[in-house]
Amino acid sequence: MSVQDPSKLLIVDDLPENLRALDALIRGEERLVFQASGGEEALALMLEHEFALAILDVQMPGMDGFELAELMRGTERTRNIPIVFVSAAGRELNYAFKGYETGAVDFLYKPLDPDAVRSKVNVFVTLDQQRRQMQRQMAALERSRQEQETLLRELNQTQGELQRSLRMRDEFMSLVAHELRTPLNTLFLETQMRSLQLKRGTLASIQPEQFDAMIKRDERQIKAMIRLIDDMLDVSRMRSGQLSIRPAQVELMTLLERVVSDLSLQATATGCKLSLQEHPPVQGCWDEFRIEQVVVNLLTNALRYGGGQPVEVSVQYADNMVRIHVRDEGKGIAPQDLERIFEPYERGARNGEPKGLGLGLYISRQLAVSHGGELRVTSKPGEGSTFTLSLPTCEQTVPAATTA
Repeated sequence: MSVQDPSKLLIVDDLPENLRALDALIRGEERLVFQASGGEEALALMLEHEFALAILDVQMPGMDGFELAELMRGTERTRNIPIVFVSAAGRELNYAFKGYETGAVDFLYKPLDPDAVRSKVNVFVTLDQQRRQMQRQMAALERSRQEQETLLRELNQTQGELQRSLRMRDEFMSLVAHELRTPLNTLFLETQMRSLQLKRGTLASIQPEQFDAMIKRDERQIKAMIRLIDDMLDVSRMRSGQLSIRPAQVELMTLLERVVSDLSLQATATGCKLSLQEHPPVQGCWDEFRIEQVVVNLLTNALRYGGGQPVEVSVQYADNMVRIHVRDEGKGIAPQDLERIFEPYERGARNGEPKGLGLGLYISRQLAVSHGGELRVTSKPGEGSTFTLSLPTCEQTVPAATTA
């Protein structure tokens, strides 16, 4: 125990000269001595401080030492304070017996033996120091236990996240292999067929329209692989904060008309009607390539999961904020999946439906955030979905959001 945390001693006597004498006798560097001239004052001090020892004079006017001791033993806070009685009365009054009955640990008669008093006080100060030291050790052990529990929870959480990351990595690698295998197999078979025809000398028998169809198939497979690789590169750039956004003046309606026109053949192939509602021109400061990337992704998903039902693109503009709505009439999205679909490698398709790497919506939302905007979805199962891309028309480009 340090001097900054001394043991507290209480002496109670109605005579000031007795208090001064006893104070001088027991005071020390590791102690604080408190004085009280009566029982009520002593109780007030005991309710405020934690004492290692209380030395009580027996014969005091008003509340005597025995009455004070009884009150101390009846109060939880003061019940365990060691009590030493001091009395000038003769031994024949049997005060010592009564003192021990009230819970005193010792009884001293005046005139006091200084060595005996100091020795007894030293014992209780030592006990108090040991008790406090034990309390500090117990508190330190409890803090250590709590820290260990916290560390264990964090380790378990980290282990769980690591296991999840490993599972995601394995699933992702398997998914990439699967997604790339299909176009590669198609290209390989096409190459093998042409090689065989070349060896047999039958290449000239292939009609021009057949060549055209083969070239278009090759282009589709190559574009599919490029799209997969571009998505993976975009995610890597976003996570490292290296995604480049190059804002410039863009006329939104022209961009949307071009995208809808480009996807019209795909829409026709799915039996879907793709339409763009008319709207006056809207100028904004965006990266045209990236905004087109988001719109193409939203429309491609709408055509893919819309079940052949109409897909509509509409625009709202107010207060320097433009909102692009892509609405389909497909089977919709379950409430628990509305945010999950924006996570990387999460796919809405199941049970043989169209698949992919599950990066499109994640990339699209990050691109929206990179332009100071947002991407949201509203949907009810059986009632279709509406994806809304909100963009400020003035330049508010911010760094791409990153995901650990």
